Amino acid sequence: MRVSKEKAAQNRQDILTAAARLFRERGVSATGVDSITKDVNLTHGAVYSHFGSKEVIAAEAIRLAFTGSKRRWQRLAERKGVEKAFPAIVAAYLSRDHRDAPGRGCAVAALGSEIARQPQSVREAFTEEFKNGLEFLAEVMPGDDSSGRDEDAIAAFASMVGALILARAVNDEPLSDRILQVTAQRVTQSVKAHKSAQRAQRRC
Repeated sequence: MRVSKEKAAQNRQDILTAAARLFRERGVSATGVDSITKDVNLTHGAVYSHFGSKEVIAAEAIRLAFTGSKRRWQRLAERKGVEKAFPAIVAAYLSRDHRDAPGRGCAVAALGSEIARQPQSVREAFTEEFKNGLEFLAEVMPGDDSSGRDEDAIAAFASMVGALILARAVNDEPLSDRILQVTAQRVTQSVKAHKSAQRAQRRC
């Protein structure tokens, strides 16, 4: 039975949404098309008619996951204002809620170690979206001097991702909480200290 264009579009979105969640929860390699079709209650034929291969699903699902994360950052920036956007993003990223919901969270922390073994098209999608995320983070870094913001964003995000991975890995909840709290404090403090040092140098 033929489906309407609207239903077909909804099916496509449902497939990507399910794939993005399942990949982040279980990993790309560990998630078969069977799991995706079961989650959305569609046949293999319906799924492959939209995407053709799991590789295509993975690339587009990763883009969707990144889009959702960036949208959450944008909402925080709009709500908190430019000056408070960065610490708000750090606090939300290094939170218990984010730690305990990998299927709805950051694709970098969930999939970063696996992406290097994925096909080129998947790596390209991941890399492109990762760069976009870094650009946004650089825009909301504290301070009025744009120099060095890219480097600050890379260093901050690398620390945040590493902390989230470790917090999820350990089976000691107090330690997990401490990893999140300490890293959030150090990341925001180090960025503030760096910007203060830059202002001091300009005054000399």
